[in-house]
Amino acid sequence: MGAGGLEGTLTGKQNAKFVCRAHGHQNELTDRLAFIQDFAELGDAFNAPVRTYSSGMRSRLQFALSLAFNFDVYISDEVTSAGDARFRKKAHDAFKNMANRASVIMVSHDETTLKQFCQSAIWIDGGRAHWFDKIDDALKVYKDKILS
Repeated sequence: MGAGGLEGTLTGKQNAKFVCRAHGHQNELTDRLAFIQDFAELGDAFNAPVRTYSSGMRSRLQFALSLAFNFDVYISDEVTSAGDARFRKKAHDAFKNMANRASVIMVSHDETTLKQFCQSAIWIDGGRAHWFDKIDDALKVYKDKILS
């Protein structure tokens, strides 16, 4: 497996089929693949090897894959930052909808994104984790630390 759990020698479609089967959704394969292909907006590249994808294309495929299943907890690392402005808006809206029905663990360097999706925070500094009940408190301590 390559970066992000995608196999570079397989096409986007083949990777999507593998992930669908791994999550036990063989019976819904056609619908899931249609959703993934439509959301990722890869066009003909969906049938090309993932190793030929740009990092943005890989991110869009991975994001579409994550939305194709209902999980209790999602882990996000700058997930809404891939693609052009229109795709970022689409990803943001989909992620917001998903975050309304599941828990999210998010890593981001964008304060606005963190405030939109998070209520609490864990800040890791010097190998120690610091819990904050309010995201604004964590951001203040973080800013104070890096600006001092």
